[in-house]
Amino acid sequence: MKMKSLQFYSPLNVKFEEVEINDPKEGEVQVKIEAALTCGTDVKTYRRSHPVLIKKIPSGFGHEFSGVITKIGKNVEGFNIGDRVAAANSAPCGECFFCKRGEYNLCENLEFLNGAYAEYINIPKAIVKRNLIKIPDDLEFERAAFIEPLANVVHGIDKTNIKEGDSVGIIGLGPIGLMFIKLAKLKGARVIAAGRSPMKLQLAKDFGGADEVVDLNKYKNPEKIFKDFSSEKRGLDIAVECVGLPEVWEQMFSYVRKGGTVHLFGGCKSGSKVCIDTTKLHYDGIKVVSVFHHTPMYIREALRLIYEEKLPVEKLITETMPLERTEEALIKQMNGRAVKILIKP
Repeated sequence: MKMKSLQFYSPLNVKFEEVEINDPKEGEVQVKIEAALTCGTDVKTYRRSHPVLIKKIPSGFGHEFSGVITKIGKNVEGFNIGDRVAAANSAPCGECFFCKRGEYNLCENLEFLNGAYAEYINIPKAIVKRNLIKIPDDLEFERAAFIEPLANVVHGIDKTNIKEGDSVGIIGLGPIGLMFIKLAKLKGARVIAAGRSPMKLQLAKDFGGADEVVDLNKYKNPEKIFKDFSSEKRGLDIAVECVGLPEVWEQMFSYVRKGGTVHLFGGCKSGSKVCIDTTKLHYDGIKVVSVFHHTPMYIREALRLIYEEKLPVEKLITETMPLERTEEALIKQMNGRAVKILIKP
């Protein structure tokens, strides 16, 4: 069977073309994609490829989606043709050193899924087994497509130990930073958020409910603003980095009070180094947290939060485009003119 798909050939070189899609193998299911979302990771893949996600050339890409099962391979249990589903972009093996300790996000054998910018996608056996979930009939496909990115943030929030009344600062207002704001507010925190895009600064208020926003175009170093926002002007209880730049990682330690927490959530380019004042880190008792990826538990918690309308994720969709305009959508997000673009095959 042939389908239309966006295929990656090399950095900044993608083609929208017809490709073969095989029937699902044993343990796999085939899904007709109803909604896919642009993502920062996909933008990075478009710009410079990806050592994990791009396994061969050409390759499909895109990984945030929802849809309907159209074919089922042998020995698949719990799913039927016609089921409405969303899938994570990976699944742990359940057998390695880390999985046996419940640290599923660190699995040594994570099986990744790529290829959502297409009409159909085959879901690997491991993901069908652990990270393919049915979605309710009254949950819109475009909202369900947010389950995977939200799961990462739910994991991050869970490990940050935010308490009611805490002062929380968030640097970086992409979709991840905006969802961090919203979840921190649901925890009862007071939140100050900083970024550069007027559109995203507005969303920090309208979507996230931030108590205060800081335009980094006007205030290059928000340290004093953050301290003035915090209790007794001592520094934030928690500062969260959602940018993924080493220089921003380094700045985070000047934003928190003694005994505060720095969460380094944004992933930097491989090989990046940072320089940290060890005196401040040690004698000020600053705690450092860094969380990667999601687990099956957080995938299901993300579905619950979306279905119960705890997060109006649809507000993060800047516009909708057809499949054949996916490259245009990626360029638009790369240039900061979109938060999320919904791709409708």
